[in-house]
Amino acid sequence: MREGAAGDDAWPMSRRRRIKLALFRGARVIVIPLLRLLLGMRIEGLEHVPPRGGALVVANHLHNADPILLVAAFPRPVFFMAKKEVWKVPVARFFAELAGAFPVDRGTADRRALRQAERELADGWLVGVFPEGTRSTTGGLKDVYPGVALIALRSGAPIIPTAIWGTESLPFNGAKGRRRKRGWPQVRVRIGKPFHLPPPQPGTRPDLAALTDLMMIEVARLLPPEYRGRYADRVDDTGEAAPKPTAQSPV
Repeated sequence: MREGAAGDDAWPMSRRRRIKLALFRGARVIVIPLLRLLLGMRIEGLEHVPPRGGALVVANHLHNADPILLVAAFPRPVFFMAKKEVWKVPVARFFAELAGAFPVDRGTADRRALRQAERELADGWLVGVFPEGTRSTTGGLKDVYPGVALIALRSGAPIIPTAIWGTESLPFNGAKGRRRKRGWPQVRVRIGKPFHLPPPQPGTRPDLAALTDLMMIEVARLLPPEYRGRYADRVDDTGEAAPKPTAQSPV
């Protein structure tokens, strides 16, 4: 079922989706105030979320709780691609499926997951991805999987760069070698303006690694300098893209 003309009808309305949408809306009214109180959570850039239509939410990854917090932060449901290992834990699987997540085999060309992402985007939903694949053990952005760019190119969906930080100070982060910050958590979510990847030149194959880097540069622009990691030299102190030559650039 495709999106409608406006308002609530802009989202696909199968029975399953209606139930999830009702749960999402009801829970968000309660959850957001709790997150503000317990985690000091603040959200910026909600005005950048398109009111309707499919879009690819691209974010950095610091903690297992990131997908849950991002789902809560966005005013529309976000269906995340989650590592297939989540489905091996019954409780985790229950909550993942309740949130509309679907599994992906990291590090492989998981065609089934790619097709699922494309279907969700075509049906007007937001699909969330962590191009890094796993949580950063240092807090900074690290190497990414290039397959995310293929989803963006094939679907033609806009990309919503999203930054989250402060979650590394939460307990049970599961990452070795990273010290928790002391004090009360201060979780921040910053949502950037949507953009499209440039199409490849006729007769050429797209450089997926370079295109995925372009996505992450946009995420890095939203992050404080200490979280930019391997993309720190691609963004200047003002948060603008540094004047370095690249194969392609966002439009």
